[in-house]
Parts: sequence; structure tokens; C-alpha cells
Amino acid sequence: MHIIYNALFLLAAIKWGDWKRWRDYYPTILYFICVDALKNFLLFNHKMWTYKETFFAENLLQNHTFINLMIMAIAYPATVLIYLGRFPDEKWKQIVWMSLWIFIYWIVEYINRNYLDLIHHHHGWNMWWSFLFLVVMFSMLKIHHKNPLLAWFLSVLFTLFLWNVFDVPIEKMK
Repeated sequence: MHIIYNALFLLAAIKWGDWKRWRDYYPTILYFICVDALKNFLLFNHKMWTYKETFFAENLLQNHTFINLMIMAIAYPATVLIYLGRFPDEKWKQIVWMSLWIFIYWIVEYINRNYLDLIHHHHGWNMWWSFLFLVVMFSMLKIHHKNPLLAWFLSVLFTLFLWNVFDVPIEKMK
């Protein structure tokens, strides 16, 4: 199923992505991937959520790491190319655009968690934490595109906030 999701992201990026300006978005794509890779590295022994494949491609997508790498390589660049490439100028449209993306990611996670068994939450993580995370994530993507240092600073603050709220033991960090 994860292959289908990523194929849909790729097709959407081909159709709606701003490929003419991909170089402008490249640093933000790398930021998106780096922040997720860092989260996976630090929380390797204390994951807040894990992906699994249940429908087909189980031999190819054998664990969370393989699935997450595919998401980083396909869904994240596709998201940035569409999300930033079509980001509106008017404030109210920006709020609607960001809300649409938050809703898309959140509803996909909800379906994957509650109906398809493709994601599991751990250590107190739940759909409301995912919602907050998505609000911050899509805000950070926009901020990073305009002001990378500010996005990195705010990302560190949000990470420290989550680390304290979820009381991640330092000995669990890789």
C-alpha cells in the first residue's frame, strides 16, 4: 500500500509540482529529509510511530526503515514541489492551502492507522499529536523556504519541547 501512496505522490508531483523552480525548493526538500532522518536516528530505539506494510510488497518494504526511506525519496520531494510551488500569495488562501495539506496528511495517517494497519503509534503518541506535528511541519516547510536558519532554530525548539513532553530517555537515543 505504501508503494501506491508514493506512486500517487509522484504522479501528483509530475502533474502539479513546480518543476521549473525545483532548484529553489531543493534546500527545503533536503531540510525535510534531514529532519526526518535525524528523528529516525535519535529515536531508533524509542520510535513515536512505526510504518509497516500489510498488503503487498512486504518482501520489498520489510520494515519501518525501508518504508521511511521510500517516503523520504518520493513523498517528501513531491510534497515540497506541490506545496511550495503552488503556495498562494493572499493570507487567507495560505491558511486554506496549509490546512488542506495538514488535512491530507492527517486523514491518510488516520486511515492507515485505524483501517489499514500501516502505521502504529507508540509511547503516548496519538492522532492529536500528529495533528500538532503536521501544523508545525507545514509551517516549518514554508519558513525554511524563506528563512532556513529560523526554521532550523524553531525545529530544534519544537524537538526539545517534544522530547520533554514525551520524556524520551537519553539512554534510548542512538
